[in-house]
Amino acid sequence: MSEITLQIDGRQVRASAEMTILQAARSVGIEIPTLCHHDRLESYGACRICTVEVDAGGRTSLAAACVRPVESDISVRTKSDRLAKIRKMLLEELLAHAPDSEQIRELAGQYGADRDRFGKEPSFCILCGLCVRYCTEIKKKDALGFVDRGPHRAISFVPEIASQECWNCKECFPLCPTSALQAAYVLTEALAFPAAPEA
Repeated sequence: MSEITLQIDGRQVRASAEMTILQAARSVGIEIPTLCHHDRLESYGACRICTVEVDAGGRTSLAAACVRPVESDISVRTKSDRLAKIRKMLLEELLAHAPDSEQIRELAGQYGADRDRFGKEPSFCILCGLCVRYCTEIKKKDALGFVDRGPHRAISFVPEIASQECWNCKECFPLCPTSALQAAYVLTEALAFPAAPEA
């Protein structure tokens, strides 16, 4: 396992070449906020709250720390006025979908996000995919997944599988950054009132 050296917030950090920037930062106690990351799951990069600035070869770019691999001699900033503005805007958008999420509200407080900036569209789901990925990658059950695209994208339980697997599992519920109770409600609704097959 080869090692490389990079700079994170002005500190020299030695990291395995297989690490992401997020993993390298956390290995030396530098915290980068995330909502869609879980150590046991493949990196996904959905929420973008972990966005950092990366200086490489004289160019600065933005990258999601949870999916960007480390590189030798790059310089990473996890905090800046630019990043604070980006995270604030992202959190304001997330608050429109999950206004009562404790995790999002806590982060919003740190970045001074206005919870009323955008009109409320409370789906209670921020499409972080933690539940879908956990069920697929860890449980190997595929009891829920993404449906539709764009603004209509949502997470849906597969009633035939969920009715057999989910009641005795529920391991994905605590992973939800918005509300485990909402996840339970969606499951109940999906099992009690499964969508009629399309004609």
